[in-house]
Amino acid sequence: MSIVVGRLATREGRAALRRAAEEATTRRLPMIVVDTGRHQQGAEGEELQQLEQLLTELGRALDEHGVPHEVRSPSGGVDAADDLITAAEEAGAELIVIGLRRRTPVGKLILGSHAQRILLDASCPVLAVKAGPVAP
Repeated sequence: MSIVVGRLATREGRAALRRAAEEATTRRLPMIVVDTGRHQQGAEGEELQQLEQLLTELGRALDEHGVPHEVRSPSGGVDAADDLITAAEEAGAELIVIGLRRRTPVGKLILGSHAQRILLDASCPVLAVKAGPVAP
């Protein structure tokens, strides 16, 4: 059993990582961070640096609480939803944690929804996390 979360360089992705770490610590389960390689798309250098710093801090906190964790980089995957679902199935995950963002109806139609696919196709529970309000 484990907690699975995707690595994404966005506010929502960082919120999901934090919550996954909390769940892994509380449940005393390993945490698996799935790095699909797509975290760089649309992310600026500073955004990626913040994500790397967060991963380092979360790793230290998980180590302090004795929670095993790893970062997986699936090969050949072309879809983040498939990568997360596959990782969860392979690990026998107890939970998948995803970040959600508000999208327009047209945006949902044109771009599709990874979150919706994960929610509908995952064989384990999925925790959807929203990012907090932007600080002034």
